[in-house]
Amino acid sequence: SNNLRITPSLAKVLLHTHEWAVLPSAIAYKNSDWMQYLNSNPRQSKLECLGQRLRCPVCFVPALPEKFSSLSCGHLFCNECWSTHFEVQITQGVSTGISCMAQDCGLLAPEDFVLSLLTKMPLREKYQEFAFRDYVKSHPELRFCPGPNCKFVFRSKEPKAKRTACEHCMISFCFKCGTDYHAPTDCATIKKWLTKCADDSETANYISAHTKDCPRCHICIEKNGGCNHMQCYNCKHDFCWMCLGDWKSHGSEYYECSRYKENPNIVNESVHAQAREALKKYLHYYERWENHSKSLKLEAETLEKIKSRINAKVMNSSGTWIDWQYLVDAAALLAKCRYTLQYTYPYAYYLEAGPRKELFEYQQAQLEAEIENLSWKIERAETTDRGDLENQIDIAEKRRTTLLKDFLDV
Repeated sequence: SNNLRITPSLAKVLLHTHEWAVLPSAIAYKNSDWMQYLNSNPRQSKLECLGQRLRCPVCFVPALPEKFSSLSCGHLFCNECWSTHFEVQITQGVSTGISCMAQDCGLLAPEDFVLSLLTKMPLREKYQEFAFRDYVKSHPELRFCPGPNCKFVFRSKEPKAKRTACEHCMISFCFKCGTDYHAPTDCATIKKWLTKCADDSETANYISAHTKDCPRCHICIEKNGGCNHMQCYNCKHDFCWMCLGDWKSHGSEYYECSRYKENPNIVNESVHAQAREALKKYLHYYERWENHSKSLKLEAETLEKIKSRINAKVMNSSGTWIDWQYLVDAAALLAKCRYTLQYTYPYAYYLEAGPRKELFEYQQAQLEAEIENLSWKIERAETTDRGDLENQIDIAEKRRTTLLKDFLDV
């Protein structure tokens, strides 16, 4: 504002309009009508004069000239109508977009002009809150934390797709697009995926069931933990929750479980057959996406149970928190790995068939296998050897970082 010799309020309008780029704002100011609009004095009103009074073109109430105000465009309105105009706009969530009331006049009202005519303190506070929100949203280097009721603002000089963690509300998000962090899937792809998930409501009923039948004795089993390695309480059969395959042979067949087998002859089929195949493919990936989302929630409950058990052990003098901290670390690493695994499925869904997809699905399967092994051991922490658990933590994290290193495009 000092360099251009304009007020801070007008500088905000100029910068906000040009996404806070200083040089383009200065050039636009010097090469356009900004000089005229921002620095000119109100033009002589053509309103009808009644003695020493003017008639407002909105409410038609005559008043003394000092009861009128105008932006630099010269359109005079009484202060009461300006105030009412601002109140209506603010209650609708508008702040930096408030403009002159005159028809076809788009001149924006600067902050000092609005605040000079707003007398109600709650509205003044709302206006400033909304204006601050607009300024942050329009700034390419700033991002609000998307956490519930969290007002923290983050800044990055290179707004690429990167993980940003909020220490206040403990969530992580993508700085570039503002959604939950989604590596290895890029911003455009995750947007397509989330839109598709929201639109395809028929999947809700398909996925909603928390129960499946044991593939051996056919008794109904409910999934109450995050691990996909299931053991039937009736016949003790071990199987995979996702594909219902025998777990004994599953270690070498994870690639077959996580990948979708394309029909090579589908291009020669009817339109209806192709539509069915497309839905089948989508459900394959969506079911796994949704399953890992549910597993994350269940494993968060498991973490709370682990903390309760640790507290009980500490109270009974069975070691200190430091002695049992490795269990909490294991659960935290499990959540980190499963979170990454969940976001591999949108990536795989949109990835074109070929050697790159085959390599990705292989690494995805390896990561999934190690995650399920880790989850199984954490849920049975009382009988799991500490060294074995810590070794599994290292293996799972190496699988995760290797996949991200090979396929994260930023």
